[in-house]
Amino acid sequence: MNARRTFLSAALGLALVAGCGTQAQRSNAELPPIVFVHGNGDTAALWHTTIWRFESNGYDRALLYAIDFANPLARSDDAAAQENRSSTVQQREELAAKVAEVKRLTGRAKIALVGSSRGGNAIRNYVKNGGAAQVSQVVLGGVPNHGVRAGDDGLGNEFNGKGPFLTQLNAGANEVVEGVRFLTLRSDTNDKYAQPDGRFIGQPGKPTNVTYEGPALKGAENVVLPGLDHREVAFHPKAFVEMYRFITGAAPRHLDIVPEPDITLNGKLSGYANGGPTNLPLAGAQVEVFEVSASSGERLARVQAKTIGADGLWGPLRGRFDACYEFVITAQGYPVTHIYRSAFPRSSEIVHLRPAVSASAGGGSAVSISRPRGYFGHGRDTFTIDGKIPPGVNEGVPGVSFATLKVDDQPQRAVVTVFNRETIVARNWPAGHAVIAEFHD
Repeated sequence: MNARRTFLSAALGLALVAGCGTQAQRSNAELPPIVFVHGNGDTAALWHTTIWRFESNGYDRALLYAIDFANPLARSDDAAAQENRSSTVQQREELAAKVAEVKRLTGRAKIALVGSSRGGNAIRNYVKNGGAAQVSQVVLGGVPNHGVRAGDDGLGNEFNGKGPFLTQLNAGANEVVEGVRFLTLRSDTNDKYAQPDGRFIGQPGKPTNVTYEGPALKGAENVVLPGLDHREVAFHPKAFVEMYRFITGAAPRHLDIVPEPDITLNGKLSGYANGGPTNLPLAGAQVEVFEVSASSGERLARVQAKTIGADGLWGPLRGRFDACYEFVITAQGYPVTHIYRSAFPRSSEIVHLRPAVSASAGGGSAVSISRPRGYFGHGRDTFTIDGKIPPGVNEGVPGVSFATLKVDDQPQRAVVTVFNRETIVARNWPAGHAVIAEFHD
C-alpha cells in the first residue's frame, strides 16, 4: 500500500526520539551496511553529518559508506557524450562497483541505499536493472522521481518525467521494485524541483507538469517533511529520524551529534572542468590547515600542510572536537581559497574540499557563506555576513546554498558569519583571495 505520513513539527520529532513504546534497534550484526549517494554536482562530503548521527546512535562506523561519483553532473542529453559529465548508465555502474566493494568489506548479503536528489536516480536505476538482490532498503530524499519537469522538449534529459529514463523507472502498477522496501522523503511545497510552475528552474509562468508530490512513489512509504527544502529532506535531522527508523526499526536516541575527544579528519581535494565540478583529484595543489580562534578567526597554529597527490587526499589530520579550522587551498587556475569551518565533533574521511572558482576584483574582500546540506530561506532562516544579509538569495521557495558579500579588505579583521544556530568567524583576506564560511547544518 502507498503510505503517506506527515512529520508535523519539531515536537513530534522529539517524541520519536524519546522512543516511547518503539521497537528496540537490532544489533549491528543484524543491521545492513549503508551506502549514501550524493546528488547532481555534489560529493560524499554532504553525508558526514548524517553519518555522525548514525554513529552517535550506535551504528557501527565500519558499516557506513558514501560514494563519490567521478563526474557528478548529469549530461544535457543522457545519450550524448559530454566531457566531465556522467550518464545514467555510468552512474549505475559506479554505484554497482561501490555496492560490490561494500559487500566484500563487510561480508553482508544485502545493503541499504540512501540517496539525495540525482543520487536517487542512480539508486533506482541500479535496483531496477540488476541490483535488487543486493539491496534490502532504499531511502530517497528529494529525488525528482517524476522529473523536474515533464514535457515533449528535451526528452533525452535525465530529469524529464516524459523521457525514456524516468518512463522506464516508473513503469508498472507500482513504481518500486518487488523485494526491496522503499521510503521517500519530500517537502510539502518547499522543494524547488517539485513545483507546478517553472519559476524556480528558470521558466517562470510555464507549467512543469510536475506536482509537489513528484518525489513520491507508488508502492513506497511516502513521508512529508513540511517546510524543508530540496536538500534538507535528505540531510536535515528530521530526515535522519525517518531514515534511521526505516533502516533499524527503532527511533534514534539522539538527534544531536555526540562528540569524540580525539578526531581524525581526511578527504579529497577536487576542482572543476569544462564549466562544472568534478570529484577527480586536483593533483599538485597545496592544502594547509590552521587551527584558528573561534572568536576572531586568527591563526593559532599550522596543523597540516600537504601537496596533493594522485589520490587527492589532503590528510589525515589528527585534531580536537572543540577546535576550529581554516583550510587554505592554493591551486593553479584558482584563487587562493580560505575555507573556515565549524568545529568537527567527530572523525570523518569525507571532509572533501574544492577551491572557489572566482575571487573579488577591484579591491575589497569577497566573503561567502556556504550551506551544502540545504538552502537559505528568507523569513525561515537567519543568515548574515558581517551583520548584513548577503544579496543574491531568492525570495520564495529556498533555492540558493551559497551567497557572497564584499567587505573592506583592510585592516584585516574578524568577519562574523551566521546561519541560524551556527556562527563561524572568518577573516577578510584581500582581493585575489576567496573566503568561504561553510556550515554543518
